[in-house]
Amino acid sequence: MKSLSLSLSILLLSACSAQSQAKITANDTVPYQSVLAKTQWHHGAVDCDTDKSANLDVYQHDENTFILRQNKCLTFEAPFIYLLVGSETILVLDSGALDEAEHSVYKAIETLLTKQLGKAEFSARNMLLAHSHGHRDHYRGDDYFKGQTKVTVIEPNLKAVQDYFGFDNWPKGTKTLELGGRMLTVMATPGHQAQAISIYDSRTQWLMTGDTLYPGLVYVKDWHAYRSSIDRLASFAANNQIAAIMGAHIEMKRSGGSYYPIGSQYQPEEAALDLSVSHLNELNKQLKENTDERELNLGYVMIKPMGFFQKTLTNIVTWISE
Repeated sequence: MKSLSLSLSILLLSACSAQSQAKITANDTVPYQSVLAKTQWHHGAVDCDTDKSANLDVYQHDENTFILRQNKCLTFEAPFIYLLVGSETILVLDSGALDEAEHSVYKAIETLLTKQLGKAEFSARNMLLAHSHGHRDHYRGDDYFKGQTKVTVIEPNLKAVQDYFGFDNWPKGTKTLELGGRMLTVMATPGHQAQAISIYDSRTQWLMTGDTLYPGLVYVKDWHAYRSSIDRLASFAANNQIAAIMGAHIEMKRSGGSYYPIGSQYQPEEAALDLSVSHLNELNKQLKENTDERELNLGYVMIKPMGFFQKTLTNIVTWISE
C-alpha cells in the first residue's frame, strides 16, 4: 500500500510538471535572518543504506517549544512536526509520514517531555494532536496517539476540523486555543487542500502554515481558495507580531530559485525552514496581480496549480489512504 501510494504521488507530481502554464518569476530580493538557532537539519544521505542519523532530528527552540523532523532516508517527505507545550495542554501539529511502531512520534514525544517535565508533570497534561492538513505524510503516525490517556486526536478531515475548533463560517474568521499560559490562533487556509489550517503561537510569534506556505514547491488544488487564504494570512500578519512563518517541509535550495525534486533523499544545500512576513506579502502581491492559474517562482517558494488530471489523482490517493 505504501509503495502504491508513493507511485501515485510521483505520477501526480510528474503530471503537474508536464502541464503547460504561464510562468511568473520574481527574484528573491527579501533579506532575511532565520530566527532559529539551528542552521542545518539532517538532510538525508548519498547512501541511505549506510546512514546512521537518528529517526528524528529534534530542535529545542526554548523550554517549551520543539520542532521535530523525520529522517529523509526513512521518508523523502521529511515533514516537520511542531510541539508546543502549555501548562495544561500540549499541542502536536502533525504526526508525520511514518506508521511503523519503531518510528512512533508519540513515543518520541513521551520520552522527550518526560525528560523535560518529569513523568508526573507530563502525565498530568492533556495532549491535542491537530493536523495542518489531511495528506498522508502529516497523519500516518496518528494511531500511536489514539487510545493514549488524556490525548485527543482531531481527525484530518474537514468536518472534524470545523467541529472541533467551532468554525461556523469556514474559511472566514479565527478561533483561539488556550494551552495554559499559551494562546494560539487557528485560521482556515484551504487551497493546497480543503481542510488546511494555519496556527499562530503568541509565545514564539510563529505562524505555522503547514503545506500552505513553506520553502518548496506548493501544489494548489483550489486556486481561488488559495489566493484568499494567503490574503487572510497577510491581513493577519499586518495586525499581529510575526517573528517567522514556519512550514512543514524544505524543498528549495539556498540560492537560485531551484528546488529538490520529489523523491529526493539527499538535500545538502537546503534553504532555511522559516520564511518572513515580507515573503508572505510578496506572494500575496503576486497572487493579487495574477488572478488566473499560473506557475509562480519567487525564489523562496514555487506555486503550481493542479490541472484536472492532477486533481483526479489526488482524489484517488485520498481514497486509497482512507
